[in-house]
Amino acid sequence: MAEIKAEKWALVTGGSRGIGRAIAMELARKHGLNIVLNYASNTEAAEQTAKALKELGVQVHLAPFDVKDAALVTEGIDNWRKAFPDARLEVVVNNAGITRDNLMVFMQPEQWHTVINTHLNGFFNVTTAVLQGLVRQRYGRIINVVSLSGTKGVPGQTNYSAAKAGIIGATRSLAQEVAKRNITVNAIAPGFIESDMTKDLDQAMLKQLIPMARFGTPEEVAAVAGFLASPESAYITGEVIHVNGGMHS
Repeated sequence: MAEIKAEKWALVTGGSRGIGRAIAMELARKHGLNIVLNYASNTEAAEQTAKALKELGVQVHLAPFDVKDAALVTEGIDNWRKAFPDARLEVVVNNAGITRDNLMVFMQPEQWHTVINTHLNGFFNVTTAVLQGLVRQRYGRIINVVSLSGTKGVPGQTNYSAAKAGIIGATRSLAQEVAKRNITVNAIAPGFIESDMTKDLDQAMLKQLIPMARFGTPEEVAAVAGFLASPESAYITGEVIHVNGGMHS
């Protein structure tokens, strides 16, 4: 296990399950980072993940807030800072997300706005809440979990595709704004990954579309996040790294 860096932290949104949980575990195991573990409502899953993280020897702060709500985001991060006044946030992973799939001809306004607010506005709320601190310390790693939907487009996911494509554009712009401050901003675009978000999909049919003929695992996505959080990735910024088994437009 990596040497523990007592005051160095990573914030992972949507970190209680799936890809977020795997990323939190990777950052703790490989880099010894303490974890601010954000989740929206599943306290049981968050506590189970926190227990697994603590078994790796890192500190964990549970941060229950909805990324759509800027005031709650600020409050949640302020609560962490009060609890750990000497903490240094080094890595931010914007992973929180939902789906409300529907063909656009049938899509309701709530389905559109909820997905856009969670993904795109959530990225803005979380990133702006911590960005000044990263700029002042002249170091940071911002990692945005996007999707194949945001680069290729997927029928029935116009809302999700629009949100993820927006984050990709923001990733590339923000990367240029903060590069001189030794802050990198990158995105990971998973394809079909085994998780709660894909458990109801027809895997047998979808595997025929994937050159590797299988779904990926959360750990395979997390491995990329671990690299992007490392010093070895210092000259990579504004990039979108695909983890999709060969699916491309």
